[in-house]
Amino acid sequence: MKYSHLKIAIFGNIFQTKKNQYVTAILKKLQSLDVHISVEEQFALFLRDKLGIDLAQTEIFSNCELCDADAAISIGGDGTFLGTASMIGTRGIPILGVNTGRLGFLADVSPNAIDESLEALCQGDYVVENRKALAVLKNGELSNFYPYALNEVAVLKHDNSSLIEISTYVNGHFLTNYLADGLIVATPTGSTGYSLSVGGPVLIPQSGTFCIAPIAPHSLSVRPVVVRDDVEIRLEVCSRTKNFLLACDGQSESLPHSTVISIHRAPHTINVVKIKHKHFFETLRDKLMWGADQRN
Repeated sequence: MKYSHLKIAIFGNIFQTKKNQYVTAILKKLQSLDVHISVEEQFALFLRDKLGIDLAQTEIFSNCELCDADAAISIGGDGTFLGTASMIGTRGIPILGVNTGRLGFLADVSPNAIDESLEALCQGDYVVENRKALAVLKNGELSNFYPYALNEVAVLKHDNSSLIEISTYVNGHFLTNYLADGLIVATPTGSTGYSLSVGGPVLIPQSGTFCIAPIAPHSLSVRPVVVRDDVEIRLEVCSRTKNFLLACDGQSESLPHSTVISIHRAPHTINVVKIKHKHFFETLRDKLMWGADQRN
């Protein structure tokens, strides 16, 4: 069956030179399905110049030309998926993640399932999970650096030994002063990432919650706090170095500590394509090896 009416946008990791066979397999399969293939500009340069892949039958696009794509394919790990989500932004284009990385909670299509997954994508045989994102404001203005985050927003100390103090407010109500290496505000999607590594809980994707989790807090009594996702979280930082790092899905910038950070639920969702949809609990068991006998 031909799907020439479909337009698929392809994004990828430009550092994974050993994974070019997967890119070739994806392009070959999509060409056999006769879909319209578009490749993101920087990824296309990498494929052509570094890997020698022929892109003669594909279109090259920049970020501003995404609006008419029916679906996107992210080739890499969850980091690549987050970058793809950032470039798609508010457009609502559903994203299928092909996992050539490690764990792959978001990019969960294994390379050995490429053909059947692409066929399912073109046939519409999939479900879309609408994942909540975070909007980030600096001194009341939407950040011009990285305004939205699918996984988490974090304030972090610079590379020195001094802790930072983070006064935290939820809907204007004072929560506490965190004296720590930093603080993470994570979505349910991001709860299995950075937040999990600092002792945060796993949040069900549809739970309607965010998690506030300190990084290496000075007080052992401080624990992560789960709040509803319709609140505003305000962070005021005090640092001996007079600055701090703001990180959104791993992309960071340095800011003066007079900058007030406000975080709330973004007005849009990131649409994640799931082929042969598995329940979230099954994904947890598979990816985190819950219940597995390590003695075998």
